[in-house]
Amino acid sequence: MGQPIDKEMMKALRDARKATIARARKSVKESNRILKAIREQIAAEPQTVPEISRALNVDTAKVMLYVAGMKKYGEVAEGPKDGDYFKYGLVR
Repeated sequence: MGQPIDKEMMKALRDARKATIARARKSVKESNRILKAIREQIAAEPQTVPEISRALNVDTAKVMLYVAGMKKYGEVAEGPKDGDYFKYGLVR
């Protein structure tokens, strides 16, 4: 079957990785918060990335990355241009 699990070694490993796990949890929580905020922001009407960025007070480059991912997975669609920027809306 394999070697028996050394419980003390496993405990030491969990303790050593505690900070890394906490950072990962915090990062996932923040990503989920931003995704939810973007969805809520464009639920009523499509908006450009700069509009979303200003409304959420999140860096434009970060919003663009999230919107690009949401577009890739079919959650948002690119609409008509508004000046230099496309408007993005939720796919229903």
